[in-house]
Amino acid sequence: MEKIIECVPNFSEGRNPEVMEAILAPFRNKKGVVLLDHSHDEDHNRMVVTLVGEPEPLKEAVLEAVRVAVDKIDLNHHQGQHPRMGAVDVIPFVPIKNVTKEDCIELSKEVGKVIGEEIGVPVFLYEDSATAPHRTNLAKIRKGEFEGMAEKIKDPDWKPDYGKAERHPTAGTVAVGARMFLVAYNVNLDDPDVAHADKIAKRIRHIGGGLRFCKAMGVDLTERHQSQVSMNLTDFTKTAIYRAHELIRAEAQRYGAKIVGAEIIGLVPVQALRESLAYYLRKEEIAEDEMSIEEIVAQITKYLLLENFSADQVLEYKLAKNQ
Repeated sequence: MEKIIECVPNFSEGRNPEVMEAILAPFRNKKGVVLLDHSHDEDHNRMVVTLVGEPEPLKEAVLEAVRVAVDKIDLNHHQGQHPRMGAVDVIPFVPIKNVTKEDCIELSKEVGKVIGEEIGVPVFLYEDSATAPHRTNLAKIRKGEFEGMAEKIKDPDWKPDYGKAERHPTAGTVAVGARMFLVAYNVNLDDPDVAHADKIAKRIRHIGGGLRFCKAMGVDLTERHQSQVSMNLTDFTKTAIYRAHELIRAEAQRYGAKIVGAEIIGLVPVQALRESLAYYLRKEEIAEDEMSIEEIVAQITKYLLLENFSADQVLEYKLAKNQ
């Protein structure tokens, strides 16, 4: 029985094509591993990769890419809008087919052990793999970022799960863990004042009294003269894309700001799109056989103002094509 796990490693490089391609190389043309998607952003200075595979080949490919990133990325010279604490900032494993969350937890520990003890980058286990309650939330682990981690890691409360209690001089630290599927969704505003995006993010995210399964922050899109509310929707079945989108629209009105674009980073389950499209079409639901993936993408792109979004980013579609 084929076992399929998804991995979505985030790398702190979004500007140098040669470095990004070198990181992606271990994921290409590997038996048992399929590179589904990769996207980068110069403002964030970050690359997000989505791949699926059988546990052992996936583990080998991820570790090879980690070695490349550690060798080629120096965070002492890194600047970007997205918080980061490592050259490889976070490595989540997600159960997809014939595997359990426990299988992903075990894989995260195997990968973390190699990164910490062989590659030499301290590792924090997070989300479902966390070894203590205060390590569950990635934002708490990452607080202080690369620069602050030099002192933070010496605190007994923040001793790494694998590796020495000493920040790697160029590659920092990395969070490795298991979690359920999340939707990375960003909404762009025509307001260049990032302070407004920050305030909106604080109001819509769970920790600020907003949507239960929403993490959010404001981002300055300098080159566009815009600001962005960048989100992770950690359970799309309970916090829908459309709900976050429309709450941002409502909150932005107080600043005279409008939504001018949005983007989905990586892949998205087709069910998340069906639910949001049903809202905009004023329907209870959209049946599986009612619209093709391409029709759903075309329709939802119009309502959410999605940029550079295609059927290739829909999870069920890509998995079906590559099985």
